[in-house]
Parts: sequence; C-alpha cells; structure tokens
Amino acid sequence: MAGKVVVCGVGLIGGSFALALKSALAGRHGCPRIVGMGRTRTPLEQALQLGVIDEIATDWASALAGADLVLLGMPVGQMPAVMQALVPHLEPQTIVTDGGSTKSDVVAAARAAFGDRIGQFIPGHPIAGAEKSGVTAAKADLYAGKRVVLTPLPENRPEDLQALRTVWEICGAKVSELEPAAHDRVFAAVSHLPHLLAFALVHDLAERDNADQLFGFAASGFRDFTRIASSHPEMWRDICVANRNALLKEVDAFMVELLKTRVLLASADSEGLEAMFAIARARRDAWLETL
Repeated sequence: MAGKVVVCGVGLIGGSFALALKSALAGRHGCPRIVGMGRTRTPLEQALQLGVIDEIATDWASALAGADLVLLGMPVGQMPAVMQALVPHLEPQTIVTDGGSTKSDVVAAARAAFGDRIGQFIPGHPIAGAEKSGVTAAKADLYAGKRVVLTPLPENRPEDLQALRTVWEICGAKVSELEPAAHDRVFAAVSHLPHLLAFALVHDLAERDNADQLFGFAASGFRDFTRIASSHPEMWRDICVANRNALLKEVDAFMVELLKTRVLLASADSEGLEAMFAIARARRDAWLETL
C-alpha cells in the first residue's frame, strides 16, 4: 500500500476500514493517506477530528487525483449516483470496491456507470457489521478475523484482485469469493431475513396498545433476538428492496417453517417440538464452534 485511499461514506464500514489500515500500517513505509468523501459535511468533519481520515475532499476530481483505491461505504441505494459522479474522474491505476450487502444490483449499477472501465471495479462485502452506525461506531478491529466476500467480475485483472485481497487481509479479514447472484441468495437467508424478522417483531410489539408493558418486561432473550433491529433503517431499506427477489423466497420458506411449528404447537406435540429444538440447537452449536 502506498499513496492515497479514498473512503466515500465514513460510517461504520468505511470508518472501520480506514482505522484498520491506519492501525496496521502506522509508522510503516507505505501507510496510505486516507481521504474522506460523503454527502454531508458533519460526519466528515467528525471523522477528521477523530483521526479516522487525514483529509476531506469536496469533489471527485480532487479526491481521485493519484488515488490507488476507493471504498464505497454508503447504503447500496446511493451507489448508482455516486458511481456516475466518480467515473469521469477515475484514473487508470485506481481500483474501486464497495462494502454493500447486496451484489447483483451493485454490479448492474457499476456496469452502467463504468462502461468499458468496469474492470476497475471489484465488488465486495465485509461481513462485519454491527447494530450501531456512524463514524463514532467505527473501530480498528472490526474486521479482525471476520469474513470479507469478494464477487469478482470477468473483466477484473488478477493482479488487481490480489491487491484488494491483500488490503483486506491487512485489515485482519479472511477473504472469500462468490459469484454475485450466489452471494445474494446466501445472504438473503443468513443476514437479510434475520434483520427483516427482528425489525418486524419489534414493530409488531411497538404497535400494540400495551407496548409499554411488553417492553417493560422484556429481558435478555428479547434483547439478543432483536439486537439487529437497532441497525440503520435506511441501509436495511435499501438492502431489502435491492435483494427482494431472493429475500421473498426466504420469507416464503420461513412462513412454511412457521406454519409447521404452529401445527406442532397447536397439537401439543411435545416430542415434535423437542426434536425440532434439538436439531436447531445442535446445528447452531456446531456453527458457533467454527467462529
């Protein structure tokens, strides 16, 4: 790493990426200068004060001058407009990647914006979010030991892909690769559906006449199950809409599972319920051991 890294969107994902690079490369030759971009000034000034970034850029021409890498860290719904704005100022050596939780829509937006320069865009998704957002939630060790999924395109150069893998590994991440559509199917099941369910449960209780009583008695089980309902509403709105086809299939599959569970409960099938619970616990415990 040398030169300049541009982070557009200095919240949890972008800010943590900047801090991870700074922490890993502090005092070493090749530590890049981190330049922040964003749609509003206040978070950028806060990021500068906190030492997350080294300077603020107000336009893409100056931000991309001499840039080696750009990370797009904004919600996926904002990416098409941002891509259209940055491409005219993109220099040949600059690699652009993103941290979006959906990939097929991001790739489509990138193809529309980058055109014959699409090889400079390498889609990515760091699997290391948290329920809190904003630059104050950013931390240098967010990616330590966590998975980052890259969904490379046929046009990407192998050396650029390797360079991006190395950057994420510097941040402490374990890098994997998936095809964009496969990525969206997988994360509809293990990420997008759980968030949707958590939001839906909290919303259901919040709309009831006795909501205050219900929340007054809620304890750790409810807290743990609904933790991700504290996530950024705009970001998750964009994710759910962008990946709605895959997510709808998961919602339908879960509704079938819920109906099966209702049948067991309505018939007081204690053996059936216990068997279901045992399978679920065993599979979850086995998964926990891999973390």
